[in-house]
Amino acid sequence: ALFAVEWALAQLWISWGVEPDAMLGHSIGEYTAACLAGVFSLEDALKLVAARGRLIGALPSGGGMLAVHESEKVLKRDLPRELSIAAVNAPALVVVSGPEAALAAFGQTLEKRGISTRRLHTSHAFHSAMMEPMLAPFEKRVSQVTLNAPQIPFVSNLTGTWITGEQAVDPGYWTAHLRREVRFAEGLALLSGEKERGFLEIGPG
Repeated sequence: ALFAVEWALAQLWISWGVEPDAMLGHSIGEYTAACLAGVFSLEDALKLVAARGRLIGALPSGGGMLAVHESEKVLKRDLPRELSIAAVNAPALVVVSGPEAALAAFGQTLEKRGISTRRLHTSHAFHSAMMEPMLAPFEKRVSQVTLNAPQIPFVSNLTGTWITGEQAVDPGYWTAHLRREVRFAEGLALLSGEKERGFLEIGPG
């Protein structure tokens, strides 16, 4: 649903003559950016998004995600090994992901230290070690579609900088993309600092 809404809104803006000269997605939003950039055809993008959803849906439940108002550097010092950094959305806003029990205990520890947290309404512990059973079958699925170098530049969630043609056509990149953290804050800083830009968000919110 997220991909469909984002792609449709992008097409609406393009039909009005508003075309992107650079893009940045967040997790599944990078699939929208990649599709608009020509990395996937729309048909293949839909196949991958659907396959991703099916594989995640088949994973065991029992995981969750926690937004924490603290820096990545501070959190990493005390992060239990069962948990993962799932996203760095701002210099002091990080999402932690993993098994429910470990997440709840870590949240209580943070609250006792005066660090604000908020549970996210998610079905699974995205971008955590709990995704690992689906990585091999997903990479196999990605290898079955045609991947192209991007025709419009977009920022990688994995690196926080411009995606390369080599990364875009590598099934391993898209596999790591769903396991590793979303480096959104770095990508936003890159786009903000490079030149004067107008920003347009095209998501359900």
